[in-house]
Amino acid sequence: MTIETQHRSVSQTQQYEKCGWQYYLQRVARVVPRPAAWSHHGTAFHSAAEAFELSERRMGTEEAVQLFSDRYSALVNKSLDQEPNTDLWLSATGSGGEDIERRYRVGQEQTARYVEWAGEHRPDIWTTPSGAPAVELEFVVELGGVKVRGYIDQLTVEPDGTLRVRDLKTGTMKSRFQLETYKTAVEQVYNVPVQRGDWYLAKSGSVSRTVKLETVTEETVGERFAAMDAGVKAGNFRPAPGFTCRFCDVSHACSYA
Repeated sequence: MTIETQHRSVSQTQQYEKCGWQYYLQRVARVVPRPAAWSHHGTAFHSAAEAFELSERRMGTEEAVQLFSDRYSALVNKSLDQEPNTDLWLSATGSGGEDIERRYRVGQEQTARYVEWAGEHRPDIWTTPSGAPAVELEFVVELGGVKVRGYIDQLTVEPDGTLRVRDLKTGTMKSRFQLETYKTAVEQVYNVPVQRGDWYLAKSGSVSRTVKLETVTEETVGERFAAMDAGVKAGNFRPAPGFTCRFCDVSHACSYA
């Protein structure tokens, strides 16, 4: 599948909008990115939270933490095989090696805290018409004439029968556009209204403020995907060098960084 015909996503669109050249280097030129422990941290936490929810919350804290640990270790070891010099790993604080160790401990704590939080608050996970719980729910829809694919961390049922989209975050970056896309996708696929969204913040072990989504339209969301898709097809990859270059995983191959 070529870059012109592949499905788009929220992460692709936001990356393109932030720096078109990063998008080009990573997704067109296929530059091998520098590894980052924060990426493995997020993936492993999501895996543990998903398994816990799919167990109908019967999984114990120790088992969930072990699942995080195993997944994180496997991902880190795979990246170490590709880049054994941790000084070349991306890190927001300290060296790459220190960040690997720190996030192992932090991720374990966050996983345990999620199990505790979910057991206390017991959010009502929606069940799809096929009978599957709406956890890591995949969708493929057309928005703005563009095929869009994504995975929704969780859909929960509100007291009024509408749905709430929830994204789990181990970092600090939150995307309203992501929640808006999820809302339009759910309503298009399942014809069930989604009026609110939020983020579960693993750093604090709590849910963010509620984001109101009632006025979000499919047309507005589709415009961003359409603009990104048109730019990619036109070969318009505008660089945007600046502070964020230090966190870019393909900056080593960039002449603008």
